[in-house]
Amino acid sequence: MQPSSRTLAPILVLFPTLKPPHRTLLFHQICVLILTFLAYASFHASRKPQSIVKSVLGPNVQSNLTESRSSLTQVSLDSNATDSGWEPFDGPQGTHRLGELDLAFLASYAVGMYFAGHIGDRMDLRLFLVFGMMGSGLLTIVFGLGYWFDVHLLGYFVGVQIACGLFQSIGWPCVVAVVGNWFGKAKRGLIMGVWNSHTSIGNIIGSVVASGMLEYGWGWSFVLPGVLVILIGVLIFLCLAVAPEDLGFESPGKEFEMNVGVADIETSEKLESEEAGLLHTNNVKDVESSDAIGFLEAWRLPGVAPFAFCLFFSKLVAYTFLYWLPFYIRHTAVAGVHLSHKTAGILSTIFDIGGVLGGILAGFVSDKIEARAVTSIGFLFLSMPALVLYRAYGSISMLANVSLMFVSGMLVNGPYSLITTAVAADLGTQSTVRGNSRALATVTAIIDGTGSVGAALGPLLAGYISTRGWNSVFFMLIISILFAAVFLIRLARTEIKEKLSERKWFAYGIVAQ
Repeated sequence: MQPSSRTLAPILVLFPTLKPPHRTLLFHQICVLILTFLAYASFHASRKPQSIVKSVLGPNVQSNLTESRSSLTQVSLDSNATDSGWEPFDGPQGTHRLGELDLAFLASYAVGMYFAGHIGDRMDLRLFLVFGMMGSGLLTIVFGLGYWFDVHLLGYFVGVQIACGLFQSIGWPCVVAVVGNWFGKAKRGLIMGVWNSHTSIGNIIGSVVASGMLEYGWGWSFVLPGVLVILIGVLIFLCLAVAPEDLGFESPGKEFEMNVGVADIETSEKLESEEAGLLHTNNVKDVESSDAIGFLEAWRLPGVAPFAFCLFFSKLVAYTFLYWLPFYIRHTAVAGVHLSHKTAGILSTIFDIGGVLGGILAGFVSDKIEARAVTSIGFLFLSMPALVLYRAYGSISMLANVSLMFVSGMLVNGPYSLITTAVAADLGTQSTVRGNSRALATVTAIIDGTGSVGAALGPLLAGYISTRGWNSVFFMLIISILFAAVFLIRLARTEIKEKLSERKWFAYGIVAQ
């Protein structure tokens, strides 16, 4: 997209002193980071209410009723008294319907991702991003209006979720493309490493806001995050500069083509980032001169199928926690007491906080040993006993619950970005793909598309399996983690052989001596 096809943000037009030479390139880069951070954090904040209100919309659990009758605490009695549910989610198949809501959103989101990049390449990114934010905010509010209008039609809620998923899919390719325009490739890893915490921060904000509003009616849990997205959208419309050339600066690098994949950008999105692989920075001439590769042919490339299924199972686990953890906490007694809806929602943010620190730790370890797949497998294998311990002992006390949830979040979400990076890096170095950007685009689309299917399937399966007991859900998650790790074994073995042959891992011991 050429600069001539863009319009300048109104604030930059009204206040010429914000342009060079009055303001430096660094000033505008910081502004872009802050604005895009706020934009995508607001997208994620508006996704969280659905997971928070599950315990209010869904059916009662027998253990809750038992606790109420035994009158362990007045808190349990009061909170269960309000657990009347919301038709059509309050029946025996209520958790099934809630899982289908998740599927509706995530499936349309995955489909929308394939089109958002192509459309964004032909539009003003600022206007396209604002369009997505306004649509997402309005549809989030429309979902909440079902509370006041007493809507009990499953089709209404499913339809809103499908439309909202399409609008939400606009956000990620737009914000990453804008950031890519302002920062050169040399600094992109550091910048993305700091910037990508927007997903977890957005999840935490959304959880706290939605949980705090439950006592006033579950509709408010959707309305406030929806209003937040709209307000941030107005800020983006007024202030965001898409590229440095628009203000007269020299571009640090080529503009991003949003419909092609790149390895570097895949490090920027974890358990939300679910959308990597839509961007590419190769020269346009290279893209045009490369021949496309067939879908089936791409599947037969070395490593494509194992990597694709690795992301399938990784996203399945991450998104199951994203959409069902507050519901699980609400319906599981901690020290013999069932927590309120509000407390359960806020407590679930511990998992996201653990994920933030887990990502930092995984990145630090992988940098030290220079083996991302080995690091990822280590985290994945450790996450299996962590989930077993959380399920078995998380109900003993609040301290045990918080501690084990934090560790589980750190180990489950920590290696997510590393797995994505390892997949992209391996594909980028294959002789079959190297130099053929369209082949890389097709392969990356297969991997990300397969991962998105897992993201959509996980919450759906949890809704159905939970009716048989939460032990079954955790068993499904542990088996999925095992498969994700197994699919990385070949890459990890290659890394180990390479490091041992180069004697790099022995260098630390030599230096220490």
